[in-house]
Amino acid sequence: MERMMRTRQERPTDAAPAHPSPSRPAPRWAVRAAQLITLIVLPTGLWRLAMVCGFPSGYTAAGFVPFDTPGAKLWMLMLSVSCELLALLSLGLVRPWGETIPRWIPVVGGRPVRPLAAVVPAAAGALALTVIWAAMPLWWTYPHTDMTPAGRLLVGVIYQPLVLWGPLLGAVTVSYYRRTGGSRTAHTNTACPANAATASEPMATVVAPGHTP
Repeated sequence: MERMMRTRQERPTDAAPAHPSPSRPAPRWAVRAAQLITLIVLPTGLWRLAMVCGFPSGYTAAGFVPFDTPGAKLWMLMLSVSCELLALLSLGLVRPWGETIPRWIPVVGGRPVRPLAAVVPAAAGALALTVIWAAMPLWWTYPHTDMTPAGRLLVGVIYQPLVLWGPLLGAVTVSYYRRTGGSRTAHTNTACPANAATASEPMATVVAPGHTP
């Protein structure tokens, strides 16, 4: 009996980390894809900003009239800035600030980002962008009487890359989920080894010499 008690007391237990281990770094292809998203959105934003500044940007004099109003310029400015900000957000799927909120942000700074809080909006955005720009390759099949031939060519060239925005964002989102969602779920569902050991092993019974249980 004493030998059995000594064996139980000396049995080693595996210690579990108090905090979940950090996720794996984003693969190189995902980093490049996120960076590419910011670049493919930039030309169209600069093209609209040129129109805000009063340049026809490929439109004829008559075709540029609807865009040469304060309301249209405000809309183009907001659209350009919003698109670029959304593109920059894709970097959060491959950077540490996409997993832990930066500390300089008031109230929530330093808190971990729930994977689904990033995955769901990113996946929805990827689907919406894929649908929005799916018909862009058909640009060349439509007449554009309000544009010059050079302007039609320019707009067609700088807008074609936007077809890749949705698929690239979708691929980066899947990579982010695989790195963060699966690992955090596994950690959440793993029982603490100390508690498991306590629950699985019966409490040792102290028996006086000369007696049996």
